[in-house]
Amino acid sequence: MAALAARVSKQRAAAEGLGSNQKAVKYLGQDFQTLRQQCLDSGVLFKDPEFPACPSALGYQDLGPRSPQARGIVWKRPTELCPSPQFIIGGAKRTDICQGALGDCWLLAAIASLTLNEELLYRVVPRDQDFQDNYAGIFHFQFWQYGEWVEVVVDDRLPTKDGKLLFLHSEEGSEFWSALLEKAYAKLNGSYEALAGGSTVEGFEDFTGGISEFYDLKKPPASLYQIIWKALRSGSLLACSIDVSQDGFSLLPHPHVCLRSHIPGLAATQYCSGTTGLIKEGPDGETSIHRRFPAAPAPPSPAPGTRGWVSSAAEAEAITSQKLVKSHAYSITGVEEVDSRGRPERLIRLRNPWGEVEWTGAWSDNAPEWNYIAPRQKEELYKKVEDGEFWMSFSDFLRQFSRLEICNLSPDSLSSKEVHKWNLVLFNGRWTRGCTAGGCQNYPATYWTNPQFEIRLDEVDDHQEEGAGEPCCTVLLGLMQKNRRRQKRMGQGMLSIGYAVYKVPKEREGPAAAQLGRDFFQGRQPSARSATYVNLREVSARVRLPPGPYVVVPATFEPFKDGDFCLRVFSEKKAKALEIGDVVAGNPHEPHPCEVDQEDGQFERLFEKLAGKDSEVSASELKTALNEVFSKRTDIKFDGFDINTCREMISLMDSNGMGSLGLVEFKTLWLKIQKYLEIYREMDYNHLGTIDAHEMRAALKKAGFTLNNQVQQTIATRYAGSKLGVDFDGFVACMIRLETLFKLFRLLDKDQSGIVRLSLAEWLCCALV
Repeated sequence: MAALAARVSKQRAAAEGLGSNQKAVKYLGQDFQTLRQQCLDSGVLFKDPEFPACPSALGYQDLGPRSPQARGIVWKRPTELCPSPQFIIGGAKRTDICQGALGDCWLLAAIASLTLNEELLYRVVPRDQDFQDNYAGIFHFQFWQYGEWVEVVVDDRLPTKDGKLLFLHSEEGSEFWSALLEKAYAKLNGSYEALAGGSTVEGFEDFTGGISEFYDLKKPPASLYQIIWKALRSGSLLACSIDVSQDGFSLLPHPHVCLRSHIPGLAATQYCSGTTGLIKEGPDGETSIHRRFPAAPAPPSPAPGTRGWVSSAAEAEAITSQKLVKSHAYSITGVEEVDSRGRPERLIRLRNPWGEVEWTGAWSDNAPEWNYIAPRQKEELYKKVEDGEFWMSFSDFLRQFSRLEICNLSPDSLSSKEVHKWNLVLFNGRWTRGCTAGGCQNYPATYWTNPQFEIRLDEVDDHQEEGAGEPCCTVLLGLMQKNRRRQKRMGQGMLSIGYAVYKVPKEREGPAAAQLGRDFFQGRQPSARSATYVNLREVSARVRLPPGPYVVVPATFEPFKDGDFCLRVFSEKKAKALEIGDVVAGNPHEPHPCEVDQEDGQFERLFEKLAGKDSEVSASELKTALNEVFSKRTDIKFDGFDINTCREMISLMDSNGMGSLGLVEFKTLWLKIQKYLEIYREMDYNHLGTIDAHEMRAALKKAGFTLNNQVQQTIATRYAGSKLGVDFDGFVACMIRLETLFKLFRLLDKDQSGIVRLSLAEWLCCALV
């Protein structure tokens, strides 16, 4: 109940503008200005109680309290590491980012790209902090998290070993903005170790709120150079990597792997990620790619038809003969076209977050090609420094690298009038076992229960591609699973996720009040879909669709997997979007006492036995009688009504407030229970005496209730058993509870506005009914 209340409160706060970059959410309720002033007033440097300088902040396994890697680590403030620490020296630069002992090259590549756009950088790294004015040992940063901006404060105690920073550090030993940024991001995700392994676009998106696209450089579009040039010009962030291949198989897109360790005494086996490219395909063709740490240095051979996997960390980190690191994240920092020997040559500039180990081929720092371009261009571009940044020809880039990641900025990040502004609609949702976690189309019995979102594309793009056929609408879809990095310490990795887009046929068009059922999806092919179900934080793709209404179905590969997600829909033209089934209404069957068959001897005997001389039935009498009747049935699973359910039955039917039922009231209740029994048996498709939790949506509809996903999830959590079944007693208890709540609300909603205002005392009386 506390979690539900917090979710409702958060939704209301968001509606009032909380969560924008100008009004960021205070992470864990910590306000930077207030805390800093308290420290200044007391003269005591800030010590963060929410992320203390202790082993738990480092990690839980490889960097856990008892791990060898965590020994000898001392937390120190910058003032203890150098005589005159600085927050930023001469502006934040990509050379300020040098990787330490942590395998988070993906994050460092994202930070390096962030420094190329000053406006974006200072959204993440506010300017109002340094080690001189109002220094109190506290700093703050802002990150985008699933549709809202969050302010994270940290103290400046940093992990060190042998007097040097253990993790991210600057080339300039007295500059600390990047190390503190890494700490704030570690706090947001639970620990430093939680940052090991990931995709660069995860960092891109958390720094900008943008949405990512991926390009296979072995099959690049003809206009890729122009795409990169335009992306850099518009402030987008870019990264690339080289996939590992084995036995002729090429790994599919995967989180970056790295063994980097700069710190003496630390084992050089710090994984960013272990990966497998094992493909699992179901009978309906849905595909999932699963990745995991190798359990041993040499895992079993790939099954026939799979893509293979990295057999060891050393292989994953292999350095080519020309000093490119495989499965390692590089940031792209520029492109340029030069005239070389009378011919145009396209160049691209990359940076290795290690701050060293550079490309040694054509156009590298020592390459002769620089002698054959104009002196002015050479002076602008050429820099012979071992800083991890280098140029290479675009043709070599395509030959050497496998994967390009581009983070397109969201509308609120675009400031230039020359850049097209996308329209954004964002939905937050949840997959819940037994309710909305239906899995992919391989599971037709449950697939339809996944959350569903309708988008209406009415306006086609202004500029249509030549030869593209009928006019279309461009939509960029991104499905992102939430908070999985924080849950790594509990052994919960990324879920395999994906989505499908379906055209709504004309006969189905209209107000989207009801969830599309199993029959709609049976045998129906989607108009567009994510390429695979993959265990990355986000899957995204650009699709072109003819105008009309569509339904987007986000799903996990397998059913019954709990998880929160957000779905973003970017469109070139404004698109109408809504969550299907986001309606709450109740019109349960109201039987009339005369419907009781006068020849129903069972009813007559039951009432006489219950009522006695006072002709009234109490809760305890009702419990005894009903349990006796239904426990004799062999066609339903029945554990017995508890006293609270019976009290609620009486509360629903008791018109005079006496706490008991008369003959007419009892007859009406009896008919209600008989109606529920009829629905229950109808939904018991397997004739096992119970119904599956995911069938509750259809059962509730038959009983007269239309409920949104949030209410459905609450019902599944409360009334479904550990095996996701609902017994008859739980089913009736749910129906009675819903009837009671709807009745209360209608009585209190005098003006039928759909909103009820209650005092605390009134609320307690209603809640305790």
